[in-house]
Amino acid sequence: SHPLPWTGTPSTRPGCSNPCPTCSGRAAELLAKERGTVPGFIGFGTSQSDLGYVPAIQGAEEIDSLVDADFRMVLRKLSKRDVTTKLKAMQEFGMMCKEREAEVVKGVLPYWPRIYCKISLDHDRRVREATQQSFEQLILKVKKHLAPYLKSIMGYWLIAQCDTYSPAASAAKVAFEKAFPSSKQPEALVFCKDEILNVLQDHLLKETADTLSDPQTVPEEEREAKFFRILTCSLLALKKLLTMLPKKEMHSLEEKLMSLLSQNKFWKYSKNNVSQVRSAFFELISAFCQHLPEVVKAEAPRVCPAVLLSIDDSDAVVCPALWEAVLYTVTTIEDCWSHVNARKGVLPKLWTVLREGGRGLATVIYPNLLPFISKVPPDVVEPKLEYFRVFFSSIIQGLSSERTIASPSESSAIITAFMECLCFVVLQKREEEDQSQIHQMLICDQLIPFTNAVLKEPKLQSGPLFYQTAEMLSSWEAKAELSSDDGTDEVFQKLLSSFWDHLLKMCILHVDRLDADEKLLFAISGMLEILRNPKSATKPNHRKSLKIRFTDEDESEKNTESRKLTEVRNGDAEIQADLQQISRLRKEPLENLVCNLAELSIVYVNEQKSEQHLKFLSALLNSFSSNRVFQVLLEQGNDVSPTQAESQNEVKTHYRSPSVQFLYMNLITWLKEDWRKDTHFLVDILYSVLHCCNSNDERKAILDDLAKMDLKWVVFLQIIQKACSSTTKLSLVSDWLKGDMLGERLVMLADDLCHLGLKPRAASSISASSERWTLLSLVLSQHVKNESLIGETFVERIIDKLQAALSKAKDLSEAGNTEPSVSFICDVASSFFSSVKGCLLMPSSEDLLLTIFQLCAQRQDATHLTDVLVCKLKHTWMSGVNSLVHQLQSTQKQSTFLLKAALWVKNQVQSSSLDVKSLQVLISAVSDLLLKLMEADGQSGYLVRAYVEHITPNKTEWGKLHESLCSEWMHKPLLEGRLSMNCEPLGSSVKLCGTTKLPDHLCTSALLSKMVLLQLKNIAELLYSLQWIEELENPPYLLLEYLHMLEEMHITYEEFSALTSTASLQQTIFDRSEEHGRLWSLTMAKVIRAEDAVSWERRELFKTTEGFLPLTEGRLHTLQCLSPFLLEEEKRELVFHCVAKLMTCTQTELSSTDGAFGCLSILNSCLKDRSIDCDHLLPSILKIIISWKNDNEDSFLFSCNLKEASAQLLGFNIEMMRYLPLLLKYSTAPLADSEWDFLMCSMLAWLETTSESRLLYHVPLVQIFACVSCDLASALSAYFEAAAPDTTANLPKNLVSEWKEFFSEGIHNLLLPLLVKITGETKNASEGSFQNSVLSSLGEALTYISKDQLLNHKLPPKFVAGQKTNLPDKLQTLLNTLSPLLLFRARPVQVSVYHMLHKLMPELPKFDDEDLKSYGDEEEELALSPPAALMSVLATQELLLENILECIPVGEFAVIQPLSDEFCLVLGYLLTWKLTLAFFKAASSQLRVLYSQYLRRTKSLNKLLYHLFRLMPENPVFSGSTSEAPNKDTKTFFTEELRLDVKGTGMLSSQIPHLACSVYHITLKDLPAMVRLWWNSCEKRVFNVVDKFTSKYVSSVLSSQEISSVQTSTQLFNGMTVKARSAAREVIATYSVDDIFIELIIQLPSNYPLGSITVESGKRVGVAVQQWRNWMLQLSTYLTHQNGSIMEGLSLWKNNVDKRFEGVEDCMICFSVIHGSNYSLPKKACRTCKKKFHSACLYKWFSSSNKSTCPLCRETFL
Repeated sequence: SHPLPWTGTPSTRPGCSNPCPTCSGRAAELLAKERGTVPGFIGFGTSQSDLGYVPAIQGAEEIDSLVDADFRMVLRKLSKRDVTTKLKAMQEFGMMCKEREAEVVKGVLPYWPRIYCKISLDHDRRVREATQQSFEQLILKVKKHLAPYLKSIMGYWLIAQCDTYSPAASAAKVAFEKAFPSSKQPEALVFCKDEILNVLQDHLLKETADTLSDPQTVPEEEREAKFFRILTCSLLALKKLLTMLPKKEMHSLEEKLMSLLSQNKFWKYSKNNVSQVRSAFFELISAFCQHLPEVVKAEAPRVCPAVLLSIDDSDAVVCPALWEAVLYTVTTIEDCWSHVNARKGVLPKLWTVLREGGRGLATVIYPNLLPFISKVPPDVVEPKLEYFRVFFSSIIQGLSSERTIASPSESSAIITAFMECLCFVVLQKREEEDQSQIHQMLICDQLIPFTNAVLKEPKLQSGPLFYQTAEMLSSWEAKAELSSDDGTDEVFQKLLSSFWDHLLKMCILHVDRLDADEKLLFAISGMLEILRNPKSATKPNHRKSLKIRFTDEDESEKNTESRKLTEVRNGDAEIQADLQQISRLRKEPLENLVCNLAELSIVYVNEQKSEQHLKFLSALLNSFSSNRVFQVLLEQGNDVSPTQAESQNEVKTHYRSPSVQFLYMNLITWLKEDWRKDTHFLVDILYSVLHCCNSNDERKAILDDLAKMDLKWVVFLQIIQKACSSTTKLSLVSDWLKGDMLGERLVMLADDLCHLGLKPRAASSISASSERWTLLSLVLSQHVKNESLIGETFVERIIDKLQAALSKAKDLSEAGNTEPSVSFICDVASSFFSSVKGCLLMPSSEDLLLTIFQLCAQRQDATHLTDVLVCKLKHTWMSGVNSLVHQLQSTQKQSTFLLKAALWVKNQVQSSSLDVKSLQVLISAVSDLLLKLMEADGQSGYLVRAYVEHITPNKTEWGKLHESLCSEWMHKPLLEGRLSMNCEPLGSSVKLCGTTKLPDHLCTSALLSKMVLLQLKNIAELLYSLQWIEELENPPYLLLEYLHMLEEMHITYEEFSALTSTASLQQTIFDRSEEHGRLWSLTMAKVIRAEDAVSWERRELFKTTEGFLPLTEGRLHTLQCLSPFLLEEEKRELVFHCVAKLMTCTQTELSSTDGAFGCLSILNSCLKDRSIDCDHLLPSILKIIISWKNDNEDSFLFSCNLKEASAQLLGFNIEMMRYLPLLLKYSTAPLADSEWDFLMCSMLAWLETTSESRLLYHVPLVQIFACVSCDLASALSAYFEAAAPDTTANLPKNLVSEWKEFFSEGIHNLLLPLLVKITGETKNASEGSFQNSVLSSLGEALTYISKDQLLNHKLPPKFVAGQKTNLPDKLQTLLNTLSPLLLFRARPVQVSVYHMLHKLMPELPKFDDEDLKSYGDEEEELALSPPAALMSVLATQELLLENILECIPVGEFAVIQPLSDEFCLVLGYLLTWKLTLAFFKAASSQLRVLYSQYLRRTKSLNKLLYHLFRLMPENPVFSGSTSEAPNKDTKTFFTEELRLDVKGTGMLSSQIPHLACSVYHITLKDLPAMVRLWWNSCEKRVFNVVDKFTSKYVSSVLSSQEISSVQTSTQLFNGMTVKARSAAREVIATYSVDDIFIELIIQLPSNYPLGSITVESGKRVGVAVQQWRNWMLQLSTYLTHQNGSIMEGLSLWKNNVDKRFEGVEDCMICFSVIHGSNYSLPKKACRTCKKKFHSACLYKWFSSSNKSTCPLCRETFL
């Protein structure tokens, strides 16, 4: 037994995903059991008699020996009904044939024929295609071994080659060609011819739809389709057989074919409903006629009716085959007309087809008409006249159908057929009388009406009729000129004469009407032009189609005629427009016709002013410009007045030529008519006149005359346009174009146009002027043979005019006026620049180019030009520069344009008139220009270099530009100590805030940097500009816009360093820093930081003392800025030099740069970051300073007003004050008593100076003095505050107490009033940014103030009318003074005030305790306000904040810009709340209730919480921590403490979010019940946001804090112990008294404190269940509703239980002894039942029940 093709489980088989036999293919596989026997499958065979068993072999042995198991399986699948199975099996079969060995494949051959014969006829076309492709593979493998099976296959193979599905047919043909070379193919067919015929006959005669397919399984529609397809293929296969068989084999088939043709069923196919069958049938008939004419003749009675009576078949598929069969039939069967009734059967059908224009098949039918009518015998066509009339009339009628007119190819085919047949009929020999009648009918009734029909229909005019008429006339003329004996020439002369007479009548009929159709008139003139010279007009493409010609005598004669004519025509080397070239027989009648029509037209023009006749006349003259025609026109002159007659006589005597007379007498009059819009055709008449002139001089004189006349400019435009489009016309007017008359007129025109363009005008004049601009553009830019149309001098003068106009347009402010004018000038200039070589070397052209460039380089607001115009102008000057550069290269000349453009640009950037947008436009224009120059320059770079040099400022100009930058930049570096100065700064003091124009330096540096970036040169000045902006504290928006522009235009240091080395740039900046210092030094530091290295050359500077001595300002600043980058030993070296210099300083040198001031400055810079170890030197420097003070106290500005102080002294004092904090910070050696005295006394004395000089803070150095003196006070305060006990032990004995009692108090007594004064004088710190720096230092110093010093302040009293307060006056004054400063718009003030007030908050609640006692239980729902001063500030802030934040949804993060007004407002608001919460925390439980009631009433807390969820970030991760999900180690704003430093500006962006989180944290911690109330009242979205955020970030922090506070609590309860379990978030309270023992477990929720705290019971002894439940409920209530910690809640609960045991009864409303929120006892008793209730509970009971009865006994409560 044989195994299956593959073994293993079914699921492992290739391509098998399911072991179940779900498809017929797999079912076939499973049928082959292990024994390998194959059951027989009965299928439908090739004929009824043959039951095709596939494969029908009984017994396993035989089939096993022959067929491979895989093939066996595939063959079985092929017999399946399912299409997909068959298709896959066939593809598989093809692959196996290709891949298996030949021997294996041969085994399949015996079974293949039956399978092939069946499956090649399959209904599915893909299966048929795959079958042929597999057959090809089989053939390639078995080759000649196929021979024994050929006969059984060949019939079906032939049918397959004629398959209607072309891919299947071509696959079968390929297989056939692979099997037999082309020479052997006929032999193969001969070998199988009988079998083939049997198969075909069976299909054609025996088979039906039901025999070919099983009616039970195949639907009827599919059966029918298959049957008709096989019929069609069989007919075509028979045709193929006939065409491929050798002739000698034909006779052997005759008998069989005769039997086929004798069957009626065969002939019925000519009437079959299916068009493909009919088409195949007619193709077969044609093949029979070709290859077996004898057989056809024998069957003539069947053939002729079948073919000829189908002549009206209008199916597009059938028609080509039918007409081929028709022609074969009438040719093969001579007596075919005897078998059909031509008059009744054939011809009427043909006339119907022709009348209907071929029913959309004209291109197929009409080319066959000529051969067809040539074969109709004379007896059929009698009487001929009528026959031909009907024939041609039918064609004419067919041409007029809409369908035909719409299709150019169809109408063309009809016209061609008509003319061919007409020529054929004319050429036929007949009796004379008959002939003349027929000729007359053909011309008069057919050709002329046909021509008329074509003329009337515009779509037909472009057809071939007129050309074919011209050819026909040529043929007739040739015959008329050849004299012959039989009188043929006379016949044709008559024919021609008749044609021209009738044509004239027809034309006159159309022309001789006042309402003549203009299109018709043009069609007539077009026709006459073609008849005059068919070659001058472009012929339409002739269709290439096969035409059958029958070589009759007449035909051959006609062919030879046409051949002769063709030769004659081709002999003409050149087509001339002159009439002399035309034969006499054509020329005369044509000229007569034209003269008649011209005469008619001029009469209508003169008498009726008919415009269409004038246009017609123009068209006629264009083609027929001869003096004879003009003579005729003159004879029909106007009826003129005597004066006109006289002038006409003058013209006649002066000009003899009729054409010129016509010009002066008629044409000029028409040209001058104002109403006339279209003058094109009049200009054509002018050219016709010029054509008739004798010489160029005469022509020039005429045109000059015209130029002098006041004609419209459009006439001249048209004259020149037509001259440019044709060389013959140009030759007629070239002399005039170059002449002076036209040149002068054009210069005047340019002048007028430019002036007109700059005045306001009506819209109508715009269109009028556009053609004049076009004329200018044309004469400037149109060149013929490298010469301009008009004289060179005139070109230059016109360009001058244009430039002058543009420069005026630039200065006109009124928008809109100049637009059309500028646009036109643009067009003119653009075409001039781009088309004229060498044009830009004219000075006038360069000026024009400069003006256009200037317009492009300015903002549109300034020039009032639209975007489109700017685009146009840009294109114009770019094309101009392009031309200019190429011309400069070729001529090596200098360009004035480049020089002037450079100077203009330089002036622009140095004129303080540019804002950011203007600068951007200018830079763009200049960089475009530079790029053009660089493109053209190539390697030399000469042009670019020259251009950049022209723009770059010289040294003095740079100096002025630096000075133009305002000196505001100095404040920051001076304040931060990066630079030191002892003189008043130079530079403009202009305020930046109000200005809209950029400083010149910024403009110049940006422009040059863009240029040098393109060239890779130096950008030092740009870095200077950028440093200036960076140093400004609050750069205005204008400068930020400028920076953005630089980014956009890629003008950056990064861009520069990416492109080239920066070494030379660094050197430049260093040199400038050493020379000038100041901003250059800061720029140098920035570059060094960017490069992250100090080069060796820079370091050389420090090697010797002489290197930087004597100190100048430049060197000082350079050293200060370099100090952070120096190595330790270099710094130490520097410090030693400075100390040495200080020791030797004389009194006069103290405040000079090269003296003590300079050395101290460098020392301070070096010591600032503590990178060197020279502490031992520090005290000695202090000793030097003290010695200076002893010797020269005047140099120390102690306790004085700085009004008179010099800048040098200020600088010196500032540096000393800067040094002292460094000494405190870094010195390790203890200071002597006297040194401490000096330090502290100096500090106070300097502070007094600061306080006294308050009004001078606007002076930079005084401002720095104030800041530094406050910083010194802060440093001392910090030193004493942080001093450890061991440090204080080393200090002099009374120093600390002196500090606290005297110096510290002295500082704050000076500074607190100073703060109040400064803030009182300036409501808004942004008015002067210098304030901020003073306020920062001042605020920093004030944060060290102690609580006692605050309470003992010396501020003037300040009270607010109507303010409720329990505070002492001094405290109230302090609050009223400081609280409003939380609204001050400066962060330093807000933060320092917060720090001061924070120290006071714990002191305030105690003053409200008195009030608490005075409030009795009688009053309900009590509320008490926190400090009124704070609350009024809060109310103001709430109002302002609502405006800012209300538009942001709760839960979305609002980003607040640091240091903006909004920032200060939000900061103040949050700080106020922090103070309020601190105050709240300090209050007792009873007071908290009252305060929280107040907050609830004012809704302040709710507002706060809503705002917090807008201000807290969605992911409050502390900077530095990046993980998204919070884990134990993640730092968030809730886990990290917020440090609010007055000067801490490091993390400003995160300050508000952090502060918001801090406030939320404190609120949750101290007011949990209120937050819980708010949360529960929120809408769902906000509820979820709050819950999610709190659970994720806050709950864990608060829970752990709460648990740890329980663990660390020192509070002791009598009889109660409290323990906490941090892991389980539980607190366990155990209460025991006497025999009673209670254990309570308090569980914190995951979203603590929002969720409810659950209280569970532990053990309990001696307590009733009801009581127990009451107590648990009470504890739960206390923990939920009181604003405090768990310990406070437990304490409250214990008091409650204690009271219960003491015998106090519960309130019967809340079942609690102590009230849950106001902590009162039940005091209100019912007089009836004697039960006591809490006042608050009763109040609620009465108000909610609307009754005043006792809750228990229901009696009225009195």
